[in-house]
Amino acid sequence: MSLALGLLIVRLVIGLLFVGHGAQKLFGWFGGYGPKGTGSWLESIGVKPGVAMAVVAGLLELTGGLLFAAGLLTPLAAAFIVATMLVAIAKVHGSNGLWATANGYEYNLVLIAIAIGVALTGAGAYSLDALIW
Repeated sequence: MSLALGLLIVRLVIGLLFVGHGAQKLFGWFGGYGPKGTGSWLESIGVKPGVAMAVVAGLLELTGGLLFAAGLLTPLAAAFIVATMLVAIAKVHGSNGLWATANGYEYNLVLIAIAIGVALTGAGAYSLDALIW
């Protein structure tokens, strides 16, 4: 039971935070800038077309976060999370080195490890995957 509860806590925290990031990009919620504002920033770092890519990133974060939190299609949810973090590393944080104190990719790497770890372990007994499969 403690493994299932631990996985639930990890999935809820990580998943719901990704939902929030997706909502920032898609709707401008939680202090976000919406597709247009996020798109402008993405174009400023060389990601084009900015608005379309903001929507794609927002959808991956929102959908991946919802699926991860629910423990539904967990490997797919993890893939969405990992994909967005790899782009964040490649386009924003990678050139700054590892440590977050220098705006590096330390935190992104932690999120990747968590997503892959949960995908490989399974979402746990308190998940929709456990009910369906």
